[in-house]
Amino acid sequence: MEELTELAKIHGAKGLITLALLPDSDACSSELSLDKVRSVAAKYLTIEQVKAIVNKFEAKPGDLILIVAGELKMVHKVLDELRREAGSRLGLIDPSLLAFVFIVGYPLLEWNDETGHWEPMHHPFTAPCEEDIPLLEIDPSKVRARHYDIVCNGYELSSGSIRIHTRQLQERVFRLLGYSDVEIQERFGHLLEAFDYGAPPHGGIAPGIDRLVMLLAGAENIREVIAFPKNQSAVDVMSSSPSPVSKAQLDELHLKLKDLQNDSGVAQDAMKSAL
Repeated sequence: MEELTELAKIHGAKGLITLALLPDSDACSSELSLDKVRSVAAKYLTIEQVKAIVNKFEAKPGDLILIVAGELKMVHKVLDELRREAGSRLGLIDPSLLAFVFIVGYPLLEWNDETGHWEPMHHPFTAPCEEDIPLLEIDPSKVRARHYDIVCNGYELSSGSIRIHTRQLQERVFRLLGYSDVEIQERFGHLLEAFDYGAPPHGGIAPGIDRLVMLLAGAENIREVIAFPKNQSAVDVMSSSPSPVSKAQLDELHLKLKDLQNDSGVAQDAMKSAL
């Protein structure tokens, strides 16, 4: 239980509610008693509430119910991680199976409470589903995107979308994202001008070949199938990159290195003087 709780916390939950039905509990939930339930939360629940939970989950004696509360996006993430962990521990994952799925119907936008604006779920150039375009200014949360992913065994292998190709629609989306007309022209004027000349409907997809190879090879880490992987310190051990560069190379790029050691010493001296 402690390990599962820690896993939930690592992925953003404040805790985990566990409710275990003892193996010798009555299979008929109508006769279930609290002494057959092991849970910290049980003392705060009536037997009727426990029975309702058991019925909702169609739980049986020996089952463990895991409950996460909080913001919906976090709950989905944590429950998914717990589901994967349970599948691994219980041996429910068939290592020889490759289960592919196309995921569609993503929301076009998501609300950011900090900025007070809508943000693109994928990117600001993704086209909305044509039947949802009238909802852009009425109810943006219900607008679906023409965005698609290919997933295999829980790993995203490819991601892509159909793009917006008309100036009018692109400007509507930019305004929903909080851009003023001046900002739209300054940042994206070149794109909108190109649309004025005419652009065909277009889209694409970016396949993650290395992730597919990882699955086919049965590797647990993508670094095992990448030609020149970086280690945990973000160093390419084959070419020893990053590595020192010459002054001529820095001058060519108009870069200047900052002496962190001296700056650190100056900062420490300043702190000593202040103390």
